[in-house]
This record gives sequence, C-alpha cells and structure tokens, in this order.
Amino acid sequence: MNNPGNHNDYKQQIADYFNRRTNYDQEGDFHPIVAHHLIQYADIQPGQHILDIATGTGLVAIEAAQIVGNSGSVVGVDLSEGMLRRSHSKIAAARLTNIELKQGDIETIEFPTNRFDRIFCCCGIPYIPNIPTNLRRWHNFLKPGGIIALTGIAETASIVSNILIKIAKNYGLELPIWSEVTGTPEKCRNLLQTAGFEQIQVTEEQFGDYFSLESAENLWEMILNNPLSQMNFVQHLNSDQLNAAKALYLAELETLVTQQGIWNDLTIYYMIGRKPIVP
Repeated sequence: MNNPGNHNDYKQQIADYFNRRTNYDQEGDFHPIVAHHLIQYADIQPGQHILDIATGTGLVAIEAAQIVGNSGSVVGVDLSEGMLRRSHSKIAAARLTNIELKQGDIETIEFPTNRFDRIFCCCGIPYIPNIPTNLRRWHNFLKPGGIIALTGIAETASIVSNILIKIAKNYGLELPIWSEVTGTPEKCRNLLQTAGFEQIQVTEEQFGDYFSLESAENLWEMILNNPLSQMNFVQHLNSDQLNAAKALYLAELETLVTQQGIWNDLTIYYMIGRKPIVP
C-alpha cells in the first residue's frame, strides 16, 4: 500500500476497521505463529529495547517483553484504540511492567535517533503508506547494529484479493496491491537494502490451504469489509455493480476448483535486516 487517495480518511478507516477486530489474535493460529516466528528470527536478548510498530493486541510486544525482562523495555504503537485496549488487558493479565503503549501514527510519531535494539512490524506493511520512506525513518530509530524484523506478503498470496484486483479493472478502478513492495524475495531484499540495511535475510513460510466454492461468499464479504477495498472499490460502485462484480468473482473461482477445493496461497516472508555499525 503506497499512496491512498485521502490520507486522513484512509487512516480513520484503518483505525475503525481494527477497532472492530480486537479478537483477531483468537481467530486461529495464523497471527500468533507469525508473530512468534518473527521474534525468533530477530534474536532478541535480555536487556534490549524494542519498538513494535502496528502492535495490535500485543502479540509481538508481550512475547518480546518477556524475553528482554525488567532490564529491557518495549514500546508498542498502533492507530487503533480498540486494539490497544485489548493489549492493555493482556499485559495486565501477564503482569508485565516493561511495556509502554502509544496510540498514534507511525508516520509522524518521533523517537530519538539510535533508541532501539530491535524494531518489529508484523503483518502491518499492507496498511502503512509510503513504506520505503517510513523504513528510512525507522532506520534512524535503530541503534547501529540493531535489527529490523518485518513480515511481507507474496504476490501469489490471497487468491480472493487477486481476483478482486482483476475485477476492479473492469470498472476502471485500481485496487492497492497488498504485496506491492514485498511480492518476491528480491523485492523484500531491495526494500531493506534501499533503506540502508545490510546482512538481509528473507525466509519464506507457507500458510495456504484449500477452501470450498461454498465458502467463497463469506470470503467475498470479508474482503469487501477491508478498508483497502472499501475506499478503492465498494464506495465507487452501486448495488447492481457490486452484485455483478460478485458474480464475476464466483465465476472466476469456479475455474480454479480442483478435487481438493480451491488453493489459496498464503506465502509470508520474514524480512530481517541490520543497521550498519559504521555509517
């Protein structure tokens, strides 16, 4: 996601969307597993200081806080008040005192230069505008030798989103591409390298599965409720056009049915980069 049309409206939609999704960390194992694996790749040590961008319900922040201990600290930043309320509750239940949560816009919030040993952004990149510019800002927040740890989405991932992007073009609309900056391992490496990181590692993990044609209608409703689709697709079409678009969507899926069902790729990239010790 690079440049949404109306910046402020878009960010309000993002906040509203995640205010309604405060139980997403209980929707199966996907989010907890991805957060845990990203932490493992980042090699956190006791006493370190951590920044967790798009912290959500604290999946990364809480596990990181348990590793760094009381001699370390974690700062979690998120747009969504609802997400942070959920995170506060989980932090209290875990009796952690080394986490500070901030509600704010990661594009404008400021931290001292060379403040953090590790910076995380787990499953947040598709929702953050101007990722290359923001990565350079986050680079400044890291100590020399510090590590940034991000997740990205492959260009093959999410058959539903890719079909919707194709359908939108029939109406002269261009949907943001979730995987635009992270669609391949080469794109991931280039993204971090351009922002000034070195010793870059990109690791791939597949979370895909088959789904039935009968479940496609629910997936359609889910994707249309996403703010990226709302702003760039739903709001531009009347009810008849939306019904026609849904028919195209179902027809497209029918061509992909196999004996096992419809394969929905969900390839995640774990991206790790280090800030040079010597500029």
